[in-house]
Amino acid sequence: MNILTINLVFSTVVFWIAAKLYVFPKLPEVPARTILVPIFLLHAFRHLGLMFLAPGATYPGLDKEFAYPAAYGDLAAAVLALLALWAVEKNWRSARVLVWVFALEGTIDLMNAITQAQLHGAAPFMGAAYWIPAFWVPALLVTHYITFVVLIKHWNHATS
Repeated sequence: MNILTINLVFSTVVFWIAAKLYVFPKLPEVPARTILVPIFLLHAFRHLGLMFLAPGATYPGLDKEFAYPAAYGDLAAAVLALLALWAVEKNWRSARVLVWVFALEGTIDLMNAITQAQLHGAAPFMGAAYWIPAFWVPALLVTHYITFVVLIKHWNHATS
């Protein structure tokens, strides 16, 4: 196991513990919007995944089979997070559908990026972008899980 994998797993455990202590106990009593809006704002920063394509942010040799899908998948997730945010804030009828699209695309993108990083040996070429899978991805994974829990167990017609 490489160090990046250890960082990713350990950070995910820490974010999971934080969610278990501070978020999950509040889910039954807090409106979905209150939980989802900060998650959307966090994921709106996924445009930072474009760092995988920025010269200097990664080392030469980062496999394009990993870099391009990871970068553009993150950008798509950021756009979807903003659309979902807007829909939830405006209480649109389509809000729940947009939240599902965001949650599914974002989760699939992260799982694909993790898999592709392993398959293409991306860790040694991460450079300054190393913090993305070591810290950022675990937070995103846990908040996607929270989003699914809200959608499945705690969403009602009025998200406010």
